[in-house]
Amino acid sequence: MTKQATPAAPVVPTSRYRWSAVAAVVVTVCAWASAFVAIRAVGESYDPGPLALGRLLVGSLALGAGMLVTRRWVTPTAREWALIALCGIAWFGVYNVALNAAEQRVDAGTAAMVVNVGPILIALFAGLLLGEGFPRWLVVGALVAFGGAVLVGASTAHLDRSDILGVLLCLVAAVTYAVGVLAQKFVLRRLPGLQVTWLACTIGAVACLPFTPALLADAAAAPAGATAGLLYLAVVPTALAFSTWAYALARMDAGRLGVSTYLVPPITIVMSGLLLGEVPALLALVGGVICLAGVALSRRR
Repeated sequence: MTKQATPAAPVVPTSRYRWSAVAAVVVTVCAWASAFVAIRAVGESYDPGPLALGRLLVGSLALGAGMLVTRRWVTPTAREWALIALCGIAWFGVYNVALNAAEQRVDAGTAAMVVNVGPILIALFAGLLLGEGFPRWLVVGALVAFGGAVLVGASTAHLDRSDILGVLLCLVAAVTYAVGVLAQKFVLRRLPGLQVTWLACTIGAVACLPFTPALLADAAAAPAGATAGLLYLAVVPTALAFSTWAYALARMDAGRLGVSTYLVPPITIVMSGLLLGEVPALLALVGGVICLAGVALSRRR
């Protein structure tokens, strides 16, 4: 008698996970692009430190609510706690304060362009520290996208509004962004993305607690629209976008994912035109197309 084969267990297509990661990247990029515009608007009423603290406090509460819903917790090791603390202080704390201060000195397009040297640092550090290597198309795509980002920044920079200190602060934000991503990548190998994001956001908020008196003073004097903008920064670009970023980072190479953020400058320009009345220059549109081309090249096998 012939033995019947046991039915194989259903296999979940890997393409589903790939496309879910791409969708997470789209949400992240659009939310982070909107953050550059919102920071410019809210920065008129909130100083850099208080704005960072308010954003992180509300973001931590929103992420904490998500933790209560999922109830998924994996106890970090001592090494993982150290990396989460590094991510929280560098990316959530120093990055936010530096970027807020920078955008009081340079326009949103310039800030987005300069901060986006971060993915170059991520790709280089990931190749050196994570063993991801330096695929040819990743390098080519990074260079092409960076060229596009430079064009976008050049088209939106206004010499009378730019400040060398603002550019330096953007570079500080870029470096801390790269450091935070790499620290996060290590711990996402074992810990849930939402947990890592909530812990890092909370640690960043604790690091910014010295700005509490200034936050209370700014909140008392700020118009309702500015406070609504702060809440938006906390919920969308922070709680939502950092969660979708962690989801994508756990499923993609850090270097390749970092290059995808070169889409942020052109999207920032479009949003600035719609919300702040800034009309994009032709050079900005050309730069945006080049950014898209670079991202496409970086994803080639």
